[in-house]
Amino acid sequence: MAEKEEQSVKKRRVVLASGVFDLLHLGHVRYLEEAKKAGGENAELIVIVARDSTVEKRKGYKPVIPENQRRALVEALKVVDEAILGYEEFDMGKVIEKIKPDIIAVGHDQDGMEEAVKDYIRKKGLNIKVVRISKFGENELDSSSKIKQKIIEHYKRG
Repeated sequence: MAEKEEQSVKKRRVVLASGVFDLLHLGHVRYLEEAKKAGGENAELIVIVARDSTVEKRKGYKPVIPENQRRALVEALKVVDEAILGYEEFDMGKVIEKIKPDIIAVGHDQDGMEEAVKDYIRKKGLNIKVVRISKFGENELDSSSKIKQKIIEHYKRG
């Protein structure tokens, strides 16, 4: 009994991760697994899934998989505690204020995001650790773009 009380007194560290997660692949899963590990034992992983409109504004095209399906797929992963859609008007500050994470995990390809988050944390004087999750081994299908390209090449031959 005392052990349970002790655990509930220990605050679970909240880790925040974000991404598009279009055409979910092993690189996404590894990123989220490492993000959760960054929070230590018993961490809670909350994932922000980018809105279709945000992806279109930032990348110039809509995702293949609609936002509600991408969110449901991410939340179905064993490592994820909760997946929520981002704000229509992309605002990392609003997300940080709402989630109040202890750690923010950024992917190997999120350079601009990492700097924006660090600037926001500095300006607001927040005690949030930012960790960069490195890329996993070279795999031919380690990005949604590579998966799309392989599909195009495969069906050209047919």
